[in-house]
Amino acid sequence: MKRYFPFLVILVILVLTFLFPSVEFKNSGDPHFNTGDIAWMLMSTALVLIMTPGLAFFYGGMVNKKNVISTMLQSIVCMVIITVMWGIFGFSLAFGDSFYGIIGNPSTYFMMKGMLGNATWKAAPTIPLLLFAMYQLKFAIITPALITGAFAERIRFNSYIIFLCLFSIFIFSPLAHCTWHPDGILAKFGVLDFAGGTVVHMSAGWAALASAIYLKRRNEANHSPARITYVMIGTGLLWFGWFGFNAGSAFGANALAVTALATSTTASAAGGITWIFFDMLRGRKPSAMGTCIGAVVGLVAITPAAGFVTVPHSLAIGIISAVVSNLVVEWRTRTSIDDTLDVFPCHGVGGMVGMLLTGVFANQHVNAGNLTGNGLFFGQTHLFIVQLVALICVSIFSFFGSMLLLKITDMISPLRVSAEEEVVGLDISQHGEKL
Repeated sequence: MKRYFPFLVILVILVLTFLFPSVEFKNSGDPHFNTGDIAWMLMSTALVLIMTPGLAFFYGGMVNKKNVISTMLQSIVCMVIITVMWGIFGFSLAFGDSFYGIIGNPSTYFMMKGMLGNATWKAAPTIPLLLFAMYQLKFAIITPALITGAFAERIRFNSYIIFLCLFSIFIFSPLAHCTWHPDGILAKFGVLDFAGGTVVHMSAGWAALASAIYLKRRNEANHSPARITYVMIGTGLLWFGWFGFNAGSAFGANALAVTALATSTTASAAGGITWIFFDMLRGRKPSAMGTCIGAVVGLVAITPAAGFVTVPHSLAIGIISAVVSNLVVEWRTRTSIDDTLDVFPCHGVGGMVGMLLTGVFANQHVNAGNLTGNGLFFGQTHLFIVQLVALICVSIFSFFGSMLLLKITDMISPLRVSAEEEVVGLDISQHGEKL
């Protein structure tokens, strides 16, 4: 039965395509579409998509050679599975009509109905609704892919597929709705998250920590990166794609997009150079791996703040986040937590640092859409308290929610490979392939 069930799901989806063709056409006068905004958002959508293959290279280069293909596939498979789910009901869960500010109505955009004509999203009135949906899809894809670095080299592929589906439905979608839907509880509370500090990085980071704890340590203690050159290629693709991730979250070819692009690249640069200089301060050699990790940490931390802070403060965010994450990585190595690729110290902690520093450095002169107020640096406390409360709530929800989903997944299909399969390597044991 286990062999037949996955394909049965595909057949059900095929039937749905005939039952729900989604040919409804909306025509409510002048849609005020802007071709420049549409062009930029088409490009941004492509840029964010390329981040997932970039992440595959970034993670794949860090693991043992016998697990490279498996690790990279765990990212790539998100592109196919989450896209199908998003087109059927995922976009509705995240951005459909609100149920108490927590989750969207799955029927609002079921099978992408209502996307034809001049339909738009409230926060992006100059681009078609379908383009907005496809842009947000890329965030839904990369979020569960980020988690994979924590349980790399020891998870069964079939079980991973179950977990990523559950995570997308029960963790990512509610957080996206709460934070980015106008009726979401975090949005109404005044939380500022420009491009995914809570929705993407904190949720993935806490899920990674839960995964590392639940799956326990690998049987093999040694860890030799397969290809540091893969890590460097991945970093380049991630940095390149992050311009769509952050600058695209302005939803138009405008001055705010320019600000987000500038703060993103400067924070990344500051994070990269700070990481290796901090390593040198502690008596270590400046490494390619450290430079790459620091650059990504800088990108993670600036994500929630990109459209709310100035370039000087983006440099501060990159520097502070690199030091904090570096210290947490060092702390993690002294514990029994086997977060294989340090997803929690880099993405989870980086996202939390970014959320708090948004509450420190945000200024309404940068973004008039910031109605919550200025940050601590400018003498106001309200925004910082809002960010802190959101950080605590999202952390609790993401960690314990993920732990529950891991338990449910394990009951359906065992999460860990056998000791023998782990020794052979996941490339061979799970996929029958090798480098």
